[in-house]
Amino acid sequence: MTQTSQNPTAKLNMPKEIARFNMIEQQIRTWEVLDPVVLALLDEVPREHFVAASQAGLAFADIELPIGYGQTMLSPKLEGRILQALAVKKTDKVLEIGTGSGYLTALLAKLAAHVHSVEINPALSEAAQARLAQENITNVTLHIGDGALGWAANAPYDVIVYTGSTQVYPSAVESMLAVGGRLFVVTGETPIMQATLTQRITTDAYRHEVLFETCLPLLTNAPLAGKFEF
Repeated sequence: MTQTSQNPTAKLNMPKEIARFNMIEQQIRTWEVLDPVVLALLDEVPREHFVAASQAGLAFADIELPIGYGQTMLSPKLEGRILQALAVKKTDKVLEIGTGSGYLTALLAKLAAHVHSVEINPALSEAAQARLAQENITNVTLHIGDGALGWAANAPYDVIVYTGSTQVYPSAVESMLAVGGRLFVVTGETPIMQATLTQRITTDAYRHEVLFETCLPLLTNAPLAGKFEF
């Protein structure tokens, strides 16, 4: 971990550092995120820089923070679990479906070779671009479009992550993974959804693992489960 993470007492001089320390220790660690690389990254990248100034006081709260246009920022503990599950490597090409605030984009970019991030709302994408530039993160390509069914243009990917839920598991998106690639997606309907990690083992074989149960807002234009009629 970074020096600041190893010396938490040094953090207590500033309120935001107290909040960041508490976020990591009380929210993220207690949700079984123990990977030192992930914890150091969450300490390093300033989450408060990816929210509106009026929301700075809520940047470290254990909530899905509204970011406008009916969208929300993932909770810190879920971001930590996603990163830990995907085990992103420096050689990985990543597809993020739903740029949102750009914070998870920044975290992924710090770990990967390159991130392609797709956002359906142009205003959110523009704001995320400005925030990434402010943090001098340059290994990201932002796309404006509908990524609910993946983004084939730059496939194959080593990592694909959905930042919103989908009622139907996106089977077609599996084909956009490189062999050895990982897909994280939350599927189902409220109140029970499952976070699933898929790994492409060979050209024709995939391994699926249910990681945990959670609830996540529906991704814009995500396919809906069929309804039975009696």
